Amino acid sequence: MLKIATAQYSMNKHSSLNAFKSNAEDWVKEAATHGARLVIFPEYGSIELVSLMAPEIQKNLAQQLKEIQKYKDDFLNCYLDLAKKYKVYIIAPSFPLELEGKYINRAFFINPEGLYGYQDKQVMTRFEDEEWKVSSPDQRKLNVFDVDGVKVGISICFDVEFPDFSRELALSGITLLIAPSCTETPAGMNRVHVGARARALENQIYVAVSQTVGDVDYSEAIDRNTGMAAVYSTCDKGFPDDGIIVQGEVNYPKWVYADINPDLITNVRTNGSVLNFKKITILVK
Repeated sequence: MLKIATAQYSMNKHSSLNAFKSNAEDWVKEAATHGARLVIFPEYGSIELVSLMAPEIQKNLAQQLKEIQKYKDDFLNCYLDLAKKYKVYIIAPSFPLELEGKYINRAFFINPEGLYGYQDKQVMTRFEDEEWKVSSPDQRKLNVFDVDGVKVGISICFDVEFPDFSRELALSGITLLIAPSCTETPAGMNRVHVGARARALENQIYVAVSQTVGDVDYSEAIDRNTGMAAVYSTCDKGFPDDGIIVQGEVNYPKWVYADINPDLITNVRTNGSVLNFKKITILVK
């Protein structure tokens, strides 16, 4: 059994880098105190760092991306230290990372020993691509991570709306898919949740969604946030009839907790009323 905490994360304004770090620790400490082993933050939570920048930079999307790079090491080390201190796995808020002359959207996966991997977002939304100039990586690469023996994959926001990514990860052995996201409107929020529920059904896996909530005045990129955290499953033996393990309350900052049992995935894939995962495996051979 794996206890996870997935965030409905409020995008705050901070007075200093230390204030940003203190806020991050408050969130992680609360999740760890409630027994969470895996702590999940949403897409683009790192943009809180823009609140530390000069007003003229806050009004310029291109300058924000350039300026935030100087915080990259402090940002990553903050979550590395918290993972070690509280002995938890952390999926950190994704960061718009400059790499070989372009910006990509990267989520860092950090273990309790302070080691990390990452997953890059594969498909950009129109805002990212056309206005913000955040790009897809040059090569498609989907990574599988281990959390106490549970295999985990990450599909950042828009990626969870495309079945091929989760299918590839499921065939690589995951039983839990993480969907960190940042959505402006109720429609955007619901697209992510509909995608997450579909991926859970198709692959007979758990899917955990973390989203940003609340409005800010320091960056057009995240000025409005509509979100809700949730954990979904397939609708079959051992799981809720509607596939909803847990859902939070829209736009209310909090952790949402759930227990993940990979044995239930194994059982439903062999003894379920329908065998979605087995059929997908046959279809892609």
